[in-house]
Amino acid sequence: MTRRVRVPVVTALLLAGSVVSAAPASAVIGGSRSTYAPWAVRMLIDGKPACTGTAITRQWILSASHCFYEQAQPVRDKRISFRVGDLDMRKGVTVRPVGRRVGSAHADMMLIKVAPMNVPTVRLATAHVRRGQLVRQYGWGATCTTDENACQSPVLKQSTLRVVRPDDPRCKGYTAPGGPDFCMEKVSGIPAGGDSGGPVTSIGPRGTEVLLGVFDGSDRERTAEAGEIVQQLAWIRAVVRR
Repeated sequence: MTRRVRVPVVTALLLAGSVVSAAPASAVIGGSRSTYAPWAVRMLIDGKPACTGTAITRQWILSASHCFYEQAQPVRDKRISFRVGDLDMRKGVTVRPVGRRVGSAHADMMLIKVAPMNVPTVRLATAHVRRGQLVRQYGWGATCTTDENACQSPVLKQSTLRVVRPDDPRCKGYTAPGGPDFCMEKVSGIPAGGDSGGPVTSIGPRGTEVLLGVFDGSDRERTAEAGEIVQQLAWIRAVVRR
């Protein structure tokens, strides 16, 4: 397999059209079909699949900041929608932004306020990830490394990854000790083209999952990175309380 160049900040991949940046966004290659993740949401731009996000309250979605820009320009709210309530995006319901989004000053994360959602929400981590910890990443999107427009998945997929040290040479330039992201290595499946902004959670019985990170980049072969929730927890809580 040809090694792909990791792109830490990318704009959204749009189906049935063109890729609006020089490199594609992020999704699951390999892995398996998800059977439970009611808080996962699919982000669309102009009605076309773009990124992934997580419902953290009934009115707030957490995703990656870079999903909301095209060629360094912000995407207007009227072009954005989310499919929620089903692992098959064709069966979900649509919710839209209601005029407020706030980006983190320290990580690739964006909070978006939407119309009320009738979906379960995920719990936020209050402790750091641990080296060697197995985590699960979720996303809709490309399932191949060739034409990502031709292999987008309409159903949610997942990969299992293992947390490695932030100064692992494979993540050089993307994670570092004390930085906002943590580095993960492939166990089964790897994110690659359509699920930037998607949830990275703990692994446990249904309903006990904790949101550990927001996926924001991978090499499409062996390693991936995610912004760590606990480092942004005070910011998240402050925004959603307003």
